[in-house]
Amino acid sequence: MFDLFRKKRPGRITAMLNARLQPMDRAELEDAFSSVCDREKYGATVEGGGTMLAPNGEVENCDIEIALEDASPKRIEQVMQVLAAMLAPKGSHVTVHPGGERIAFGDHEGLALYLNGTELDDEVYATSDVNHVFDTCATLLEGVGMVNSHWRGPTETALYMYGSSFDAMHERIAGFVAEYPLCQKSRIERIA
Repeated sequence: MFDLFRKKRPGRITAMLNARLQPMDRAELEDAFSSVCDREKYGATVEGGGTMLAPNGEVENCDIEIALEDASPKRIEQVMQVLAAMLAPKGSHVTVHPGGERIAFGDHEGLALYLNGTELDDEVYATSDVNHVFDTCATLLEGVGMVNSHWRGPTETALYMYGSSFDAMHERIAGFVAEYPLCQKSRIERIA
């Protein structure tokens, strides 16, 4: 009965997503997250975010700062469920402020396809298209994952894919990667 009179306890959380998302892709995720929280009246507002880069400039992970009107364990769990349904690869966690409690969450697996940008014949680069690789992988992954972001480095371009199973995603794209000229000398890496 007294719970009816309990005051909301505002607070905030930082969601560190073990996802290699460019800032623009993270912003799209933040917008989608905000829409769900508004619709469900969770009282969760995105206050900002950041992107952690490796020394070579490649994205390592990203975080989202979220203000909560009510930082009860139930509300934090609901917010984590929203993020987990959207994109929360293994290795993600939420830090609750104040206090610094860290809660692990997420079960998406990640696959990075690194396309060689320097060692193929000039004709391959002239007649192939990285957008075709992106679109084909997105189509092949339907039902098991999706291409969520990319990175263009000095010697290679990476496509970051997340889904329910690394093995299932790898199996879906393997034939295409083996055949498409731009995918020669590429490498696939598990990233979550």
